[in-house]
Amino acid sequence: MSADVEALYSDGITARKGAFTREWADRLREDVDAAFAEARTRPGGAVGRGPNRYYVEIHPEQIRGFVELVDHPWVRSLCTAVLGPDYRIVELGFDVPLEGAVNQPWHRDFPLPEETRRERRLTSLAFNVTTVDTAQDMGPFEIAPGTQWDDSPEFGHGMFPPKSHYDRYVERAVRKYPRRGDISARTALTIHRGTKNESAKSRPVLVLGVDGPEANNGDRHDTAVTTGFWDSLPERVRKHLACPRVKELVPVTQKHTIEGLVMGDA
Repeated sequence: MSADVEALYSDGITARKGAFTREWADRLREDVDAAFAEARTRPGGAVGRGPNRYYVEIHPEQIRGFVELVDHPWVRSLCTAVLGPDYRIVELGFDVPLEGAVNQPWHRDFPLPEETRRERRLTSLAFNVTTVDTAQDMGPFEIAPGTQWDDSPEFGHGMFPPKSHYDRYVERAVRKYPRRGDISARTALTIHRGTKNESAKSRPVLVLGVDGPEANNGDRHDTAVTTGFWDSLPERVRKHLACPRVKELVPVTQKHTIEGLVMGDA
């Protein structure tokens, strides 16, 4: 685990290959596809993250493998090691680059927290689980390792470096080609982008967001669980699930819009 923590602090990303079976990933794809189809039928259900690219937030019980995901020993251990024993699961959603998705502008997902700026300490993590075997023409995720500490008043909204900085990211850029069953963990502060999807296939990726005690990313999300689902959860999952319990789920209207991604990399 120390190697994974070191990778998060040096590169901003780490991964565990084969954490889940391919069959588990295929079930996840079925659940994501169903949630995506439903979300696109209502206003605010699927928000644009660029042309032909969407983000959808869902509730934990919308995926059959939720407990296996959040209770995986690698996930639990990494959250505890980086964020401490009181980490909170605050987000569950997925990104879907469709055919025709274009390069996103280089960005981070939210501004640099003060704790990170002052102390070079990470206060949240994002886990990504692919639902496909990623090929080169499917618009793979691209990340610029080591850029999680970049801090400049030139960053638009604290998130978007100006194009004059792009050479630094292009030089460092690494494209990721995860396969079904793999999981990665990253700090969403590391500068990254989705790339152009030149295939006819979509590339859905599940996102699990986890906060440490100081972080407030949960303010942008509306995760909830029904009482029956809550009662079915192991206690060690409940203690980290920071969300209301309700009688009936209401489909999520996405609040975490990122306006700078809507047009793609113009």
